[in-house]
Amino acid sequence: MQTIQQEIDERTNLTSSNKLELLLFRLGEDANLDRNELFGINVFKIREIIPMPTITAMAGSHPHMMGVVDLRGQIIPVIDLPAVTGCTPKTGLNILLITEYARSTQAFAVESVEDIVRLDWRQVLSAEGNAAGGMVTSLARLEGENSDRLAQVLDVETILRQVMPPTEPDVDSATIGPQVEIKPGAVILAADDSLIARTMIEQGLEAMGLPFIMCKTGKEAWDHLQAISDKAEAEGKTVYDRIALVLTDLEMPEMDGFTLTRKIKQDPRFGAIPVVIHSSLTGSTNEAHVKNVGADAYVAKFVAEDLANALREALGSK
Repeated sequence: MQTIQQEIDERTNLTSSNKLELLLFRLGEDANLDRNELFGINVFKIREIIPMPTITAMAGSHPHMMGVVDLRGQIIPVIDLPAVTGCTPKTGLNILLITEYARSTQAFAVESVEDIVRLDWRQVLSAEGNAAGGMVTSLARLEGENSDRLAQVLDVETILRQVMPPTEPDVDSATIGPQVEIKPGAVILAADDSLIARTMIEQGLEAMGLPFIMCKTGKEAWDHLQAISDKAEAEGKTVYDRIALVLTDLEMPEMDGFTLTRKIKQDPRFGAIPVVIHSSLTGSTNEAHVKNVGADAYVAKFVAEDLANALREALGSK
């Protein structure tokens, strides 16, 4: 029998092999599709799963905010996930998923929890805006008897932004610092599968005066990098004349940020390009993996000033 530590080590090592584990759950019947859809969240984001406790309602909160729960002395906001995605649970909201995203803890109410499945990121296809009211980043193909089964991977960053909007602007040019100069003709190559994350990153890069190319997946960024390198070579230049830095999320369809970073750092053509990982997957374990794959910096989402400082440092150390 595996020890708890062996299970933790095995799960942690998934991040170095372009794999992930999804917690599968149900939210109820989709009003538009008239069927009970299957959804998923990366297990790394789940702190714990508990039966539905007593929820304390909060006056003046968002319609999809059920209230708060006191969990061992920590007050945690509770979001009605079926309501956010347009689903109607038939048996009620029975389970709370306690999650950690982007330096915050929150709970999502769901109807039921199904299973944990292990997948390769190549089984996860980009599907932004095509399902659950635009709250889905990708579709995961599940293996097994029903090989055509799909799970919708939720864009939690966008959901949190919709239900708990910030009170301050994401990017303040007065506090983000001076603009940054890079080699003329060079750009920042960025990748993130979340629409809201890409929007905030773009605002930050624009405030810093940094031109950029934005991608939705690690594979798209890798393909761009190779095409840019080939074009630069044909023009008598090098890839370093065209790419100043790569900024990547970790969780992305087709190819995750760990794999993208490792491929860049192990390729003789690209190894000296600074890579900054920008992710809502926080914690010492992930930071250790960031170092193992050779990234130049790791910054947790989303504080514009922290991202700006990490980019300046990485660009300065080139």
